[in-house]
Amino acid sequence: MEQLEFDRPLVFFDLETTGISAVHDRIVEMTAIRLRPDGRRDIWTRRMNPGMPIPKSATEVHGISDADVDGLPPFSYYAVELKTFIGDADLAGFGISRLDIPLLEAEFRRAGVEFSRRGRRIVDAQILFHMLEPRDLAAAYKKYCGTELATAHTSEGDVEASMAVVEGMLEKNPSLPRNVEGLNVLCNREQDNWIDSQGKFGWSSGVAVVGFGKYKGVPVKSVMQTDPGYFDWMLKSDFAEDTKLVAAQILRGDYPVLPEQES
Repeated sequence: MEQLEFDRPLVFFDLETTGISAVHDRIVEMTAIRLRPDGRRDIWTRRMNPGMPIPKSATEVHGISDADVDGLPPFSYYAVELKTFIGDADLAGFGISRLDIPLLEAEFRRAGVEFSRRGRRIVDAQILFHMLEPRDLAAAYKKYCGTELATAHTSEGDVEASMAVVEGMLEKNPSLPRNVEGLNVLCNREQDNWIDSQGKFGWSSGVAVVGFGKYKGVPVKSVMQTDPGYFDWMLKSDFAEDTKLVAAQILRGDYPVLPEQES
């Protein structure tokens, strides 16, 4: 990397996983490229068995199915080798702060190998991209409509601008669906996994998990076993009625089950 100065190794890495929960999901493939200040680079890439079924939704993203990992070693088999490869390097990648680093740390913990981001500098290209490319309505209007948004932060102006932005996106991006149903599929992927109307509970790899707060991504059954008072607190707090119904259901020991799993 000619434009970047660094004084110790820097490891760019990316994970392919069973889902988006750092607590519940697992790694199915990882590639890491270790850059040295003198210009040398090494690459480490492995595919592994996550020890759990790979959801269809995940396979649709990365193309890796259960058959592809059948018979392969688990992450723990590679843990010491990977830790040695990374060494004392700083970490870099795209979107790694949110999922990749927490999931990688969790996999090392499960393998009984000590590894942490502590003491490492982090370069996250996604964070930098969002800093350099504003994502608000005014920025979208300027990009797709070619002018400054003079009526920003008035309700009528913002509504008109959002309509113009959608029209501009469709005009400049032929790959986008031309119907509301198709756009809905793109815009509501996360909500497809919600159990309640607020997303306080959701599905991850077919298991009901908490969707917010300190237990985000943790299976509700695990939370019930360690901190049942959490759901009692939800019942007494300002949540939507259907959210409270799910919390009450969990407190009864009647855990949510995906419709296709019901007998």
